[in-house]
Amino acid sequence: MILSMLAVGAVGAGAYVFIPHASSGEGIRAVDYRSSLASAKRAAPYPLLGPEGLPGGWKATSVEYQKDPKGHAVWHLGFVTPAGQYAAVEQSDAARDEVLKAVVPGNQPDGDATVGGRAWQRLQGEHYRALTVQSGTATTVVTGTAGYEELSELAQSLK
Repeated sequence: MILSMLAVGAVGAGAYVFIPHASSGEGIRAVDYRSSLASAKRAAPYPLLGPEGLPGGWKATSVEYQKDPKGHAVWHLGFVTPAGQYAAVEQSDAARDEVLKAVVPGNQPDGDATVGGRAWQRLQGEHYRALTVQSGTATTVVTGTAGYEELSELAQSLK
């Protein structure tokens, strides 16, 4: 019985040592978004925005440009912030209310913010907060679990 317990313990310890576990964000896979951004800028029917000069510690984790089922051009670029929170740039030429409903469910106005000399509306949703601005036919939303300070930093970098 003791030998059986030792064998089971050895298998358990081996599994613990050899099976990877994520700790402090090490399991997050970064993506290079620059080529997707350049390609999407050529295809988008509106001035598509991407970060330039974003300080260290921001890790891009997802990037996508596509047409939605209604034919609207949709841009997404997701990050893990230096504080370990989620932040994303979402852009679309769909109606503003549709965009906000999709990316910030349950959004309610939460004041205004000036970012880069431009007025952005602050929103608080069920799970995410956001900054949003309308530019011509495009709605731009910087959203996530990050605080308004980090969201503003991302919005400031958009060119």
